[in-house]
Amino acid sequence: MRTIHCTLAQTNPIMGDLKQNASSIIARLEQARCQGSGLVVFPEMALCGYPPEDLLHQPVFLEATRHYLDSLAPATRQLTAVVGFVEKEKEKIYNAAAIFHDGEIVGSYRKVELPNYGVFDEKRYFSAGRHPLILDYHGIRTMVTICEDIWILQGEVEKFLVEQKADLILNLSASPFHTGKTHERRSMLASLAKRAQAAIAYVNLVGGQDELVFDGGSMFFDSGGTLKASAPQFVEALVSVTMEIDPKPGQADRLPAKVSVSDSENSRAGKAADSCAPVLSRIEEMTSALVLGTRDYVLKNGFKKVVLGLSGGIDSALTAAIACKALGAENVMGVTMPSEFSSFETKNDAVLAAKRLGMRLLTVPIQRILTGYQQELKEVFGPGKPGIENENLQARIRGNILMALSNRFGWLVLTTGNKSETAVGYCTLYGDMAGGFAVIKDVLKKDVYQVAKFMNETSQDDVIPQSTITRAPTAELRTGQKDEDSLPPYAILDEIVRGYVEEDLDAETMVETGLDAAIVFQTIRMIDKSEYKRRQAAPGVKITPKAFGRDRRIPITNRFDPTEPLS
Repeated sequence: MRTIHCTLAQTNPIMGDLKQNASSIIARLEQARCQGSGLVVFPEMALCGYPPEDLLHQPVFLEATRHYLDSLAPATRQLTAVVGFVEKEKEKIYNAAAIFHDGEIVGSYRKVELPNYGVFDEKRYFSAGRHPLILDYHGIRTMVTICEDIWILQGEVEKFLVEQKADLILNLSASPFHTGKTHERRSMLASLAKRAQAAIAYVNLVGGQDELVFDGGSMFFDSGGTLKASAPQFVEALVSVTMEIDPKPGQADRLPAKVSVSDSENSRAGKAADSCAPVLSRIEEMTSALVLGTRDYVLKNGFKKVVLGLSGGIDSALTAAIACKALGAENVMGVTMPSEFSSFETKNDAVLAAKRLGMRLLTVPIQRILTGYQQELKEVFGPGKPGIENENLQARIRGNILMALSNRFGWLVLTTGNKSETAVGYCTLYGDMAGGFAVIKDVLKKDVYQVAKFMNETSQDDVIPQSTITRAPTAELRTGQKDEDSLPPYAILDEIVRGYVEEDLDAETMVETGLDAAIVFQTIRMIDKSEYKRRQAAPGVKITPKAFGRDRRIPITNRFDPTEPLS
């Protein structure tokens, strides 16, 4: 029986801030040492952040990465540490894990399976590794792997596992969040542990990077596939455990490793501990991802305060509530910009939401500005009633006001459009789309309501007024306007968006589920024709398995109509 003390260090690096990231790693090494750990494992690319994208084409970035990797060595005295980094050898670049032991770099492992789907472009940048890395850690055969290496069934790494007969698998990950991902990971890791008859220590990155959010949730599994310990999601954390492993006695006799895991501090006192973090519900995960993604995007990009238009509608109210939770209400500025079409109810709800959230609310009416535009354009427009151009002028005036405040005070503008609207182009370029970050860009309308209700339930007061939740959605750009004048009911629209965009279902398949064919065809055409708008939209938090932007890449110039029958 072999006993080891292992720590998973779930860190939140800042892309490219190698000095700060190295300092953070050194601090975690010291914490782990104080907890009695001998083996400390950090996530994939913990030193530089993930994904570094075209920074990898800059030789100076690669040189700096190596410099700061070497600087970690003295902090690993009396420890064994595994740290994710970028490695260059001759003209090739590798997604790698450095192995430190007692103050020295003793080797590295290079990722074998390079993902090249969805948000991943690793084959654009990296060469694939070719060989496994097995550490003899106190007599325990320990195999180092990186993220995708263990997701591929019957891949090269699984062949290595069978051949090498590892007792413990270390997996360094930068696995982006989407709803349902936690259950996918747990199922995959449990299955792998049983197939390999090995314990697994899985450590995941945490934090926001542009549109991606990494949720952490690092885990330990025993060789029977039982979860023994896990870190909380969406926060930096250390999980330190004691593992007792019977190494496999021989190449022919493959007995399963016996593993028991308990909190390392409590285990020294002879106390067992439940080291598994609570499992979050779907809405809890979604809310936490929105908050973390917003906080990290704002702060990592050097902003201190944000500003948004607060209309009295649910989308802007939810965006404001997320921003206040992420940054503190004192750092969130709301602007109400009423026109002749703004109702008393929506104006009142904007004031009420700002008051309950504790944020500052500015009022800048737009009617005189709109009248000025109308007068100047009257001769050019010629006779006829105002149309869509009058509606979009209002949105663009509001966008200009928000950007002026941004320029004046250095506030980052948050846009407030949801995924349902963004999908079908129910938004105005250079108007309500103008801004630096789109908080709920990947949240369907039905989930906007669910997250809003959850935020009210977890607050002392209804930070989002009930009247905002129950009122029929409206852009208030013309008299009596309702969203459903231009769109299918949101319950139907969301089902079509989810099917067509997230699940790649065709029109015929969706119609077979009972959806109206005319509505399905119309919605699909609206989605495809709005790609030019989405290409100009601000980045936003990825929540779903397939978000607009990094995940879904459709040509702007595109005459293919998936609703047309073949002739």
